[in-house]
Amino acid sequence: MQRAAARVLRGARTPPARTRSATARAPPPRGLLYERHGEPAAVVQLKDLEVAELRDSDVHVKMLAAPINPADINMIQGTYAILSPLPAVGGNEGVGEVLEVGRRVTALKPGDWVIPAAAGVGTWRTQGVFPEEMLLKVPSDIPVLCAATLSVNPCTAYRMLADFETLAPGDSVIQNAANSGVGQAVIQIAKASGIKTINVVRDRPDLPKLVERLMALGADHVITEEMLRKPEMKDIFKSIPKPRLALNCVGGKSTTEMLRHLQPKGTMVTYGGMAKQPVMVPVSTFIFRDVRLRGFWMTQWKKDHAQDQESLTSMMDALCQLIRRGQLTAPACTEVPLQDYKAALEATMKPFASSKQILLF
Repeated sequence: MQRAAARVLRGARTPPARTRSATARAPPPRGLLYERHGEPAAVVQLKDLEVAELRDSDVHVKMLAAPINPADINMIQGTYAILSPLPAVGGNEGVGEVLEVGRRVTALKPGDWVIPAAAGVGTWRTQGVFPEEMLLKVPSDIPVLCAATLSVNPCTAYRMLADFETLAPGDSVIQNAANSGVGQAVIQIAKASGIKTINVVRDRPDLPKLVERLMALGADHVITEEMLRKPEMKDIFKSIPKPRLALNCVGGKSTTEMLRHLQPKGTMVTYGGMAKQPVMVPVSTFIFRDVRLRGFWMTQWKKDHAQDQESLTSMMDALCQLIRRGQLTAPACTEVPLQDYKAALEATMKPFASSKQILLF
């Protein structure tokens, strides 16, 4: 995949004859390129890009919208588990419209909407040519912001709710970083399934506003990390059972305190480490309560299920059905024109960021 991505970035100096006239009339494709690792505002530049030659199994895509996710920032910084060959176009998620397909492409046609099938595609660009296997068709009757943010956070939330504990209506889940993109998706997917959510957030100046927003999404309880340590937590469990599943995106004390409220033989799944602190677990938690600690990474799940298209298709169908029914919305977003990318990068990295930055092309 890396070789294909590199070929897409380099492009071809001479477009094929059938697209040359259209290319001559249109403005040159542009994208957010970084040639070295470092702080995004310092190393990312908006540059003209060449569009690769459309080969038989390729798809020419016009990007519509792409979010800036924490993983994108970490890849630019050079600290993520996977890194694209340099120079690279940023962005792992987004939605685009198919403009043209190669003669061997059968699953896609002009006008279709597509999202990346895996990480490393480089979505922060106005258009590009990609191998067909790097793209996944999505319905064009869902809101563009939902499509642009579909492949990472909602999929992560869906898999964690489905794959680690067998949850039934009335069961409960506890999660930290509940205002994150994944956290908002967890709230909505759980609500649609009749599962109760206890949502932990950091204290902040606009806390009442955040609580109101998460409750409107379907949260049953929204509490601060400090409240996890207080006796008042017992009042919550008078009306709902203790959780069998905990979802951790923070680490440090937040994780240790969440574990205290997990049922015996329950599972905590770690999918992020915002606090940049280790997960600390008392020995008694293992010995006397037999709690399980697991990890999850959506990129690895896609690799593990690369030959199982049915699992991926089934998940996407389920999420799109929730979107159509109004039970799953895009996270709180700020729409930013491509030329204002520096402001969007800086906003993403600010503490207590409560709105996902979405680049519009």
